[in-house]
Amino acid sequence: MDPLTLFALANGAVNAVKAGCKLYKDIKGAAGEVKEVLKDLDDQFKKLHPPEKPATPEQRKQFNEEKQRVIELNKSDPGDVYDQIGAHLSVYYENMAKCIAIFEEEERRSQEVYTGDDSIGKRALQRVLMKKKLEQMGIELRELMVYQSPPELGALYTDVSEMMKKIGEEQTIAIHKKMKQDRIDAIKRKKRIDKLWIEAAWGIAMVILCA
Repeated sequence: MDPLTLFALANGAVNAVKAGCKLYKDIKGAAGEVKEVLKDLDDQFKKLHPPEKPATPEQRKQFNEEKQRVIELNKSDPGDVYDQIGAHLSVYYENMAKCIAIFEEEERRSQEVYTGDDSIGKRALQRVLMKKKLEQMGIELRELMVYQSPPELGALYTDVSEMMKKIGEEQTIAIHKKMKQDRIDAIKRKKRIDKLWIEAAWGIAMVILCA
């Protein structure tokens, strides 16, 4: 469980939620009134480009692409996007909970002797920065889904948040247990390897003495 990998997964999920919210709003905006939206686009285009100031081929191309986008949006099912947003939101909370659990476990072990390449201070700073970024992601999601999106997305955010909070607490306990067991297993492996080296050294020594 590498915190950097978990952080990247959480960040990717946040970006997917943001894109999903935008798509959901676009679909809702085009649903049931595509004719009015297309007419409004036509009117705006004519105002910007009267006969005496015709549009360039590139401008007309962009205009037609936007009209086609609106038509395609009208065919889309907002329910599918809604489900995808919920799934990505769950991924964010799941990986955030795992990251924080690992940070907490590392803080508990801060008194132990550390022999890695990075300094203890650098590792602590990385934990603080990543935790702050994860929390900021959560704030941005709440702002987007509760205050800048249709009400049903705000309700989805609340439901998923409450559900994942409980799951996150359970995951934290499980991760702490696993990391503790991993340390115990690592110590046992080291002792076994040290014992094998000692036995090998004695064996080599005996061969040399008997030669």
